[in-house]
This record gives sequence, C-alpha cells and structure tokens, in this order.
Amino acid sequence: MDLGDELHRLTAAEALPADYPDMAMRWLLPLAEWLMARRAALGGGALLVGINGAQGTGKTTACRALELMIAHLGAHAVTLSIDDFYLDRSARRLLARVVHPLLETRGVPGTHEVELLEEVLDTLVVRAPARVPIFDKALDDRVPDSEWLQVAPGDIVMIEGWCVGARPEPEEALLTPVNALERSRDGEGEWRRYVNEQLAGPYRELYDKLHCLVMLKAPSFDCVLGWRQLQESKLAARRAGVGVMTAEQIEEFIAHYERVTRHCLAEMPSRADYILEIDSEHQFAAGGAR
Repeated sequence: MDLGDELHRLTAAEALPADYPDMAMRWLLPLAEWLMARRAALGGGALLVGINGAQGTGKTTACRALELMIAHLGAHAVTLSIDDFYLDRSARRLLARVVHPLLETRGVPGTHEVELLEEVLDTLVVRAPARVPIFDKALDDRVPDSEWLQVAPGDIVMIEGWCVGARPEPEEALLTPVNALERSRDGEGEWRRYVNEQLAGPYRELYDKLHCLVMLKAPSFDCVLGWRQLQESKLAARRAGVGVMTAEQIEEFIAHYERVTRHCLAEMPSRADYILEIDSEHQFAAGGAR
C-alpha cells in the first residue's frame, strides 16, 4: 500500500485532522530518515530511541506514523509505551503506605517497573523477541501475564512517554510547591523528593541506554491540560464512558505531572537530539536535529 494511503487510514482510525498526512510527511518523514541514518551508523543491534512529549502532544500517533514510514524506507520499527510498565495497583498501594500516599496515583517516576522495562529493552536491542506488559487505564491496573504481548524485534525500537529522558531537578527547586496539589498534599516535600531521587537513580540508568532522544515540545504547560482533556474525550468515545475522568479529575491528575513536565520543557531542548515543536493549535511548527 502507498505510504500516503496508509497515513490516511491512520488519520481516519485516530479521528485526526484531515491534514495530518500532509503534516506527517513534512515533519515526521525527515525524522524517520534521520533515524534510519542513525541506525545505519550504529553498526549492529537495534537503535533505541526515546520519544518524549508532555501529555497530549501526540506521541503515540507520531510513533505509529513513524513505524509506517520506516517500513517504507526498508526497515522495521517497534514502539513501546512507558505507560504499560506502570506498577500494578497493589504495588502502588504498598508504595503509598510506606513512602507517600500520592504514589498510589500512576504516572510519576517511581510508579513504573523500571527493571522490567530495562529487561525488555535489553532483549529487543539484541534483536530478540520479548513479552511486554499491558496496562489497562480504564481499570487502572496491569492485565494478567497471560495477556501480555509478544513483541518481535525491530531495527529501531522506540520507547515513548511523558517522562522519557527526564532529568532530576536541583534540590533547591524542590523547596517550593508548583501547584495546589503539592501545597496541600505534599507540604513536607517527601513525594517530590522521592520522584526526584528516582529520576537521579534507576530512571537515569534506564535513559542512559538510549541511543538518541526525540522531543515533541509543547509550547507551555498551560496547553497540556487542554490537550489532555481532548485526549480523554476521545477515550470516552471509545470506551462508552467507562473509566473516563471528569474535567475536574483530569485537572487534579495533571497536577501530579506538572513539576516534571515543566522541568522537561525548560531543560530538555538543550540536550535532545531531535526536536519537533508543537504550537498552541496542536500543529507541528518547527523541527530538526540539533
């Protein structure tokens, strides 16, 4: 099938704007070609690519488009989401009891099973198949092991997520709450210090394995809330309302991500290998390798 036809099918399936195929060809095809060149220079094994972007930036759709483009360029790409490696509900409840109550909410560094993700990536990088967990957000829990995916190896392995590639903040930055959630429920800063320690430790070790980091850069954190609400409305249509958050719940949920997201927006552009800037209208506006 022609690449343009495949992009139009993706656009229809994801209920994207009609001009998405043209936008993808303009902005994502150069990225796909750049990844192919990086893969060729690697000399062996799979290219491991981190795809960072705040919630609602379109990471998942972009990765699907990149998979199609890379296939047309003669290689095979696979995508993993860091979201599928969330700790199950019982493990997060244990964290909430022994560390801090806010850790029961999935999302922040410290609520993923990093060791399992490392094992999967190490397996795929040597071009062997791997079993990958699935996290059901409607149930807020991981599905049983028997339902995990068997993922075939690829030439390019993309791991996408809102905190992929994130770095810890300086200690002094943790002293001041960034929102009402931190002021009211993390007054002593224990939660945010734990998250920061995770970024400095196991997450840094994981992200150091990336061969390159791509950033889908939102214009500001203020745009993220609106985009996340749009994302939830799409989920509501697919799930017939099951497990879907209200606007107030989304706002509180996003507050958990605010600190790390703002830090990524501030410091990651100076070190990401490839940046795609997204404007306030949710369109790609600029991009390229650094």
